[in-house]
Amino acid sequence: MGRNGAIVMNILVVDDQPGVRYLLDVLAREAGHRVCVAENGLSAIDAVRSFRPDLVFMDVRMPLMGGLEALGIIKSLAPGTDVIIMTAYESEETVSRALEGGALCCIAKPFDVEFIKEILTRYGWKRAALKAKAAGSGSCI
Repeated sequence: MGRNGAIVMNILVVDDQPGVRYLLDVLAREAGHRVCVAENGLSAIDAVRSFRPDLVFMDVRMPLMGGLEALGIIKSLAPGTDVIIMTAYESEETVSRALEGGALCCIAKPFDVEFIKEILTRYGWKRAALKAKAAGSGSCI
């Protein structure tokens, strides 16, 4: 178990901006999670195969392969992996394509650090509850 009783997760951060990768890496590690970073969709696909993330934070616009294209491949390789799409170019079309492609949600950049911490905490609790339910513990969170 990680901090606050939430499960320790594998988190993949995918963004072509080093500062965004660094910030999310630090926040996730501070919350007790394991982190892998990638700078584009192609690298993200390789990371999904080897790192097996529980949760992915992924930008939309990146070189070589963007986040929406990578999303479909990631969901086919790892259907149980949840993906949060990040974008500085939030549009109805982007949000619609992301959700139709299987994204958990979309968040606008720049984002608030406290908002990311809240996502990590709530998602960690969700994973812990699902794991407990699968184990048949019958406990309620």
